[in-house]
Amino acid sequence: MITILSGGTGTPKLIQGIKRIYDQRKINVIVNTLENDYFSGVYVAADIDTVIYTFADLINDETWYGLKYDTFITHEKLSELNSPELLKIGDKDRALKIQKTQLLKDYSLSKTVDIQRKNLNIKAKIIPMSNEKSQIKVVTDIGDLEFHQFLIAKKSEPKVKNIIFNKVKPSEEVIITIEKADMVIIGPSNPITSILPIISMKDVEKALKKAYVVAVSPIIGNNPVSGPAGKFMNALGYEVSAYGVASIYSSFLNKFIIDKEDIKFRKKIGKIVNEVEIANTKMTNINTKVELAKLILDK
Repeated sequence: MITILSGGTGTPKLIQGIKRIYDQRKINVIVNTLENDYFSGVYVAADIDTVIYTFADLINDETWYGLKYDTFITHEKLSELNSPELLKIGDKDRALKIQKTQLLKDYSLSKTVDIQRKNLNIKAKIIPMSNEKSQIKVVTDIGDLEFHQFLIAKKSEPKVKNIIFNKVKPSEEVIITIEKADMVIIGPSNPITSILPIISMKDVEKALKKAYVVAVSPIIGNNPVSGPAGKFMNALGYEVSAYGVASIYSSFLNKFIIDKEDIKFRKKIGKIVNEVEIANTKMTNINTKVELAKLILDK
């Protein structure tokens, strides 16, 4: 059994490769909930939905958000009615979010997600990191911004001074799922806003120290593969490099996989992580995703 810690873009790409070669019934994915919030009256758990759609082979893998071949009639009509949405939500995607909103009236987020993944015949277990409400604030040179304001409305352009998020209690299955795993995989998601919120929860780091943990760097050279991870790492005082990512995970990390372009960091990283592997981490097609998955699973 493996347990994967995931955000919403880099790790789902890796999941595409893993699920090609590993029994889905033995996969557990603990997903970041830090950015969950209500938009246009529906509950949006973007990272969770991306993982759901990835396992269901429905993900829009051009944007890594929402469903492929979706339409946006409701989104466009809301704009016509002078009620524009901050998030561009597709019509079929909105249906899943509406159902999630309805289910949350009677069930926890964990139970709600379990119902939805079963409805889509997903065999892997998808576990929200917490059932509690999370809050995140991006402190910038133009003031404090909500996460989606920074990411979408401001296009991640402001200078980031700090990232502040509240600590929440892990959902019921998080700790035991880590403890029972033969391997824990930290995918190439944003280490600050996708992974750090998970490992900062009570007893998670303690559980990870007892597990065999492999991580893939989301940074190549001095640049993130996607998103504002570099700005966030800088704001919290971490070097924007594979070494900087390794330093965040170093207290529990057994093996770290870095891109072949970062071989210059191998010796430096080797001082804080026992095993450092070199690979093609760009995952530009299904073949490269499968090859990376094979390297990770070869314990």
